[in-house]
Amino acid sequence: MKTEKEKMIAGDNYIAGNPFLVKDRRKAKNLLHRLNVTEYCMTKKAKLILEELIPNVGKGFYIEPPFHCDYGYNIYCGDNVYFNVNCVVLDCGPVTIGSNVLFAPNVQIYTATHPLDAELRKTHQSTLPVSIGDDCWIGGNSVICPGVKIGKGCVIGAGSVVTKDIPDNSLAVGNPAKVIRKLNQEPENKN
Repeated sequence: MKTEKEKMIAGDNYIAGNPFLVKDRRKAKNLLHRLNVTEYCMTKKAKLILEELIPNVGKGFYIEPPFHCDYGYNIYCGDNVYFNVNCVVLDCGPVTIGSNVLFAPNVQIYTATHPLDAELRKTHQSTLPVSIGDDCWIGGNSVICPGVKIGKGCVIGAGSVVTKDIPDNSLAVGNPAKVIRKLNQEPENKN
């Protein structure tokens, strides 16, 4: 039988009020308080806090506080990932981020989702993983919804709400975000 944490990470319905999950969230909140209030700048102490909070990252991982997440341990990053101020990652489920990815201020990434049935929603929630490929730039105030996959080389315009997958090398903007053109391709000859 799966634990509530195993159910959460697998995307099954789980009980968020489970004491072990509450303990994990409390630990993350304590670390975030130290990062966001006590340190507030990327010092040696702040880097040690990040190593404990978000252990699954590559080289060159950098956060401009304040930053918020649920657990931290469900965030997986390649090398050279940068989060600007006020980013939120609801990492109840896995959030996988490639290398060389930039997040502008106020970006929000959600894996948490809830049952449509009102009675079940009172006690349970579930997750859908989020994946962002290498070499992406996510514009300020963008929201990435549960279950979304953003391909490599993408740019998400400021204020976009990404509700569906975005293919590689695409510029997507709007609410809901729509691909408006491909990137890194030769323009069509209109003659």
